[in-house]
Amino acid sequence: MAVHLQREIGSLKNRMLSLCALVEDDLRQAVQAVDRRDPTLARQVIERDLQVDHEEVSIEEECLKLLALHQPVANDLRFIVAVLKLNNDLERIADLAVNIAERALFLSSQTPLDIPYDFSAIAEKTQAMLRQSIDALINRDADLARKVGLADDEVDAINREAFNRVTSMIKSHPDDLDSLIALLSVSRYLERIADHASNIAEDVIYLVEGRIIRHQH
Repeated sequence: MAVHLQREIGSLKNRMLSLCALVEDDLRQAVQAVDRRDPTLARQVIERDLQVDHEEVSIEEECLKLLALHQPVANDLRFIVAVLKLNNDLERIADLAVNIAERALFLSSQTPLDIPYDFSAIAEKTQAMLRQSIDALINRDADLARKVGLADDEVDAINREAFNRVTSMIKSHPDDLDSLIALLSVSRYLERIADHASNIAEDVIYLVEGRIIRHQH
């Protein structure tokens, strides 16, 4: 029974890592679609969302099956619980990547407009947070996971700057209202993705140390 459980946990880990790679690629392409005003890239992200949804449901069902059939304890139990939580955050990140891609699709049809905030900075920081949270998961690295949480404050600050600058531009460029709102939405979606990356990092700490650090400051 124990050997069978370990084999299934190994399979679950591989599926989880495949989903991580898929979601990370979705975010990368969505950001590129905004930066390049590329409708083809944007559509690819949108069309792939069903694949992510299907895999998220399948992984959840596998976790529940393992809990019911094997009644795992200690490290095995923590791993399965962590996967259930990570799985949900990854699906939400993929949804937000789709939202970004939809804004990119809209922006590609509009007159080009300079982004009024540091888009490259918030995009790079958010992608780095997601990448580091996944690396922390793969390597069970609690110290790296903690660094992800610290980076979230930087993303929040850029998002606040985006709100202020877009609000100011709306007053002086009312004809560009729809494009400016779309760009502000992109910043907000990236900020929310960073929050989910922080959640994943917290779950990694739970997996490694058995401690729930949510809401701690």
